[in-house]
Amino acid sequence: MSWDEPIAVALALAYVVFAIKERRFAWVLAAVSAALYLRIFFLVGLIMEASLQVFYILMAVYGWIAWGRDQSTVQLPIQRWPVRLHLMLLAGVLLLGTALGLLMSQFTNATLPIPDSITTLAALLATWMVARKVLENWLWWIGIDLLSIVLFLNRGLDLTALLFAGYVVLAAAGWLSWRQHYRAQTQCP
Repeated sequence: MSWDEPIAVALALAYVVFAIKERRFAWVLAAVSAALYLRIFFLVGLIMEASLQVFYILMAVYGWIAWGRDQSTVQLPIQRWPVRLHLMLLAGVLLLGTALGLLMSQFTNATLPIPDSITTLAALLATWMVARKVLENWLWWIGIDLLSIVLFLNRGLDLTALLFAGYVVLAAAGWLSWRQHYRAQTQCP
């Protein structure tokens, strides 16, 4: 096992915990973890996952800004998107991910290009939802994390697969926590 995977796992877990607690420092942890995973995924041939890490770094900067100036808590309220929008987005992710995966299978030596592309596109969208504090991001992450576990086990990244199993549990906790905060903020005058 390489030195970078355990550190990336620890930082990634810390990011999710801080995000659940709506702490702005989550974005710093996300950026450092993504930088480590950029290297890891490139080395094991998950090209789209490696590319996704560049986006995560950029989104960490955006999230830091969007979540406000206070270094401990967030000023941006939690919001919800309509179910119809989520269904349309899911259909788009599946179609675009499949098309991108087919292109990658023809022009690269990417491993598992279709599921890699689908999880990558879905993660792009879900990360945007986290930065905008869309409640349903946690449900997206549950699906993404379950599919990602299969990808990582296939590439011998057992520790990362275990991390993503933990993410499923944390995403469920995030959903419950943010839903409670959402209800409280919508009941305030």
